[in-house]
Amino acid sequence: MVEQLWLFADYYQIQLFDEGSTTDLGDVWSDVAAADQMAAGGDAMAIGTVVNVTVAVDVEVLDGPPADDWVGFDHAVEGSLHVPSGRMVVMGCTDYEPDAVRLAVPAGWLRVRVAKSNLDVALASDPDPDSEDRATAEQVRVQVWPAAEHPPAVVKRWTP
Repeated sequence: MVEQLWLFADYYQIQLFDEGSTTDLGDVWSDVAAADQMAAGGDAMAIGTVVNVTVAVDVEVLDGPPADDWVGFDHAVEGSLHVPSGRMVVMGCTDYEPDAVRLAVPAGWLRVRVAKSNLDVALASDPDPDSEDRATAEQVRVQVWPAAEHPPAVVKRWTP
């Protein structure tokens, strides 16, 4: 099942975290994380975006690793997220957390693959911050599956 969301990527990011997380994602952003477009901090993760407006986000919870179909995307990065509660929160970083989407996921360590597309168009379009037009929006696909913890890795790097 794919959860289709429109999230306001305020401060050029969206966030994934364990429902019980107290991690401050400000502590995990670095120059490397910004270049990789992913900041992982144990039970919390920030996904960098190229725009500071609403982005299309599709989240898919899987039983195992997905096919390597990231070739058709502009940028792809993987990282690990610890979700001991089995409830993953997905939100824009300034969204109201009690109203954020919560997804049931396997409890424990998850591998997260983020594949992004339409980046050149999103940067050039200067869209309305509240627009939900997929033709001009940055598109973010998030796939999660149970896997041991591993450091973040860029699978495909986009350069503007």
